[in-house]
Amino acid sequence: MPGASASCGPGTGFQRHSRDVAHHLKIAGRPDQLFTEDALTLIHTTSRGYPRAVNNLSLQSLVAAFATGKNLVDEAAARAAVSDVVGD
Repeated sequence: MPGASASCGPGTGFQRHSRDVAHHLKIAGRPDQLFTEDALTLIHTTSRGYPRAVNNLSLQSLVAAFATGKNLVDEAAARAAVSDVVGD
């Protein structure tokens, strides 16, 4: 689409997604970082930069971390989310 910002389309960069996740958490009342760098990297790589996929994997990662009693979404929680959403 002419005139559309490249940062809003599919395939956006890792830094953009890290900021977006932090922004969504802040809006939800959590200004602290709940995702490890490894978890964010796995989510971004698996999503191939598609914002909707990042959101879905981030949400499932939060659920996976909560289900195992973790206060932080680590790579293991992100892998569980990838397995649930994408399959093995």
